[in-house]
Amino acid sequence: MSAWITSLEGTEAGHHLALGLAIMAAILHAIFGALQKGRHDPWLSRGAIDLSYGLIAMPFALFVVPWPEPHMWPIFATVYVIHVCYKLLQGFTYSKGAYTVVYPVVRGTGPLFAVIGAYLVFGETFNAIQIAGVAVLLAGIYGLAAYNLKTITVDRDTLVPALWLAVATGLFVALYTTYDAYGIRATADPFTFLAWFFFIDGLFFMPPVAGYLWWKNPDRPALGPLMARGVTGAFVAFFSFGAIMLATRLDKVGEAAVLRETSTVFAALIGWLILGEKVGPRRLTLMALIAAGAVIVEFGG
Repeated sequence: MSAWITSLEGTEAGHHLALGLAIMAAILHAIFGALQKGRHDPWLSRGAIDLSYGLIAMPFALFVVPWPEPHMWPIFATVYVIHVCYKLLQGFTYSKGAYTVVYPVVRGTGPLFAVIGAYLVFGETFNAIQIAGVAVLLAGIYGLAAYNLKTITVDRDTLVPALWLAVATGLFVALYTTYDAYGIRATADPFTFLAWFFFIDGLFFMPPVAGYLWWKNPDRPALGPLMARGVTGAFVAFFSFGAIMLATRLDKVGEAAVLRETSTVFAALIGWLILGEKVGPRRLTLMALIAAGAVIVEFGG
């Protein structure tokens, strides 16, 4: 599998595979966000998810994939710090804001700065048509957030700080997208990076934090449903994060980051179908803008 993936790097077949992986990551990322924001406290949900994917990844990291090369350990340490900051900001954001308001802001800020990061780190450039596509996509995402902000009725007293937190979270989305792409390109076997990422990232921060919060909670949720959500979220994370990381190894980081942000469309659909949030003609129009922007970026290249 690893040899097949690496053989496709920089090829037309690799480009098409990266496109499919980025779209798959978009769908799964929206599901992942809904799992963390849904029934349980987002801190507890994230702790259960991280614990699950850390334990599942551990035997693969230790016994299946090749061990990381020596130069990978500082990279893993930096990746760990970036993701800890991202998860802290994401937890605070989801705790304070309605999902369909804060999620588009997070996802809209991410690709904007990921495109800049891809230029600075990898020398990637967008042509005029692709830049116009990014502008259309961002107009749809931020327009969706603005419309939700205007019409939403829950958590209004905390929406302004939630929006600022969402912007900060988006900055760290761009940072981890760019740096993780650097990390997965720095090792010979991409699955070595993925297995060790999930192992390290999963077990050494959020589970202890979530365990402490669960223990201090006077109304502790039952562990069975919480851990069931954690296991489900773990498999979603494997395929979502794994897909976007493989896409950034196969093709351009900036394009993959932009295509992943069609997750905002899927998040709105999840908010409507599962979380009971309304989707009217204005939201549908804005979601169409997001999709159109992604299409322009892809075919403009």
